[in-house]
Amino acid sequence: MNKIADLQKRDLEHIWHPCSQMKDYETLPPIVITRGKGPYLYSADGKVYLDIISSWWANLLGHANPKINAAITEQLQELEHVIFVNFTHEPAIRLGEELVKILPLGLNKINFADNGSSSVEISLKMAFQYQLQTGHPEKNRFMCLSEGYHGETIGALSVGSMDLFAQMYKPMMMNNIHIQAPDCYRCPLGESRDSCSCQCFKYAEEAFAKHAQETAAIIVEPIVQGCAGMRIYPPLYLQKLRKLCDTYNVLLIADEIATGFGRTGKMFACDHAAITPDLMCISKALTGGYLPMALVCTTDAIYQAFYDDYNKGKAFMHSHTYAGNPIGCATALAVLKIMQEENILASAAKKAVYFHAALQDAFGAHKNIGEIRHIGLINALELVTDKERKLGFAPQLRIGYEIYKKALTHGLLLRPLGNVIYFNPMLNIEKDDLDKAVALAKLSVKEVLG
Repeated sequence: MNKIADLQKRDLEHIWHPCSQMKDYETLPPIVITRGKGPYLYSADGKVYLDIISSWWANLLGHANPKINAAITEQLQELEHVIFVNFTHEPAIRLGEELVKILPLGLNKINFADNGSSSVEISLKMAFQYQLQTGHPEKNRFMCLSEGYHGETIGALSVGSMDLFAQMYKPMMMNNIHIQAPDCYRCPLGESRDSCSCQCFKYAEEAFAKHAQETAAIIVEPIVQGCAGMRIYPPLYLQKLRKLCDTYNVLLIADEIATGFGRTGKMFACDHAAITPDLMCISKALTGGYLPMALVCTTDAIYQAFYDDYNKGKAFMHSHTYAGNPIGCATALAVLKIMQEENILASAAKKAVYFHAALQDAFGAHKNIGEIRHIGLINALELVTDKERKLGFAPQLRIGYEIYKKALTHGLLLRPLGNVIYFNPMLNIEKDDLDKAVALAKLSVKEVLG
């Protein structure tokens, strides 16, 4: 047995990989990666993979970015970790100061967590406790959008609507209110994303009229519903939602775990609507995909509701061992510095126009590509059997997965969302690499669908 086969065998003896049916690994063993550089991953058998999905949307500025590496190395020599109760350190202080400069206006307080799901749990608990401590104990439920996804912990699953992840756990989950989300590709009201006035917002209005008196907060993925297949909806929907929340005293939680840090073309997806949520969850690209860290950003008003003598029981008694980790903070500071000094958002905006045009040229006329939706560098190809009627492939056919497997043979990491193929590259990717991704994706789709 060669070394690679031995590593694969040892992996499968003990490791249970995430979001996988492990039986699939019988025919597609785990690919052993030895190093990364820029948008590329290098495997133990000498193959090179173009990581066009940023390794689950987290890697923002390329693998093994030398400036981020240097910041981590420098911090390692000073302080690796310290308890964050009654202790602090300069990297966390500086990160808070830098973030407040770019967050939506009014988000001034930051609570640290260690992953996206945890930040969602924090936001839910904060919203619940805030309503309780401001005289509204009846507000103890949550609203969310259909097809939403907010993480894998039980609270996060409870405010998600993806049955693939949540169906079997429903007996364990909270009883929340699920609102029909915008679906601009298959609009039930027959409207077009380019010209509508969000008539579908009536579903939110109906839910608020019926349930707002018992609702602490609503959580949404602003502008882009990621796991739903990169569904993109108009900023107007968010603007209307902000006003509705204000009218009914319902807090607005923006889950920017996947959309933050320039993924949608602006620093945060909420910026497209020029709104400030009451709570914002950030993770993934926060540390450039290097280290697990997450934040919940909130307003002074919410913070003050928890500020009192300790014995009055108003403190937010939620903690994570690695909250405020110095290495994570130094990494996030390096990401922010690179984005500012290299003018990343502006350069990514130009590449976004180029990339979408290239995908349109390659796939716009394909009989099985129903829509190529996009925002920023994010692009998603909806796979259909009938373009006119917008009929999707049967899930059990796993067409997206077959294209993923074929793309791997050509050196392209193109993991699907069901039968949606998506692209979510690093913001500093070069045009030549975008061209390569389009060419390899076109070849892979052709080999599966013709």
